[in-house]
Amino acid sequence: MRMHLCSAAAGLLLLAGVGAAAAQDVVIEPQQETVIKEYVKKQPLASVKVPGVELNIGSTLPDTVELHEVPNVKYRYTVIDNRTVVVDPGTRKIVKVIE
Repeated sequence: MRMHLCSAAAGLLLLAGVGAAAAQDVVIEPQQETVIKEYVKKQPLASVKVPGVELNIGSTLPDTVELHEVPNVKYRYTVIDNRTVVVDPGTRKIVKVIE
């Protein structure tokens, strides 16, 4: 009986971990991405360099990088190394790199 409870508890912890990892995935709807792309074209920014930061989804930008608002979208954007980066303003993590 005790062995079954330990196995069940381990299974639940494993499933909880998988659920937490899936919850971290951010999906930007195609409509939102279109809005962001159009706004960025109308409001071009100068590209900045951020040494030591890889432009990958999940990378965190330092506080020194200014994030710019897109109206009616919860995410912010900036341009790094001539690439538009969409960022979650709460965590400062990159959620999308627009080529």
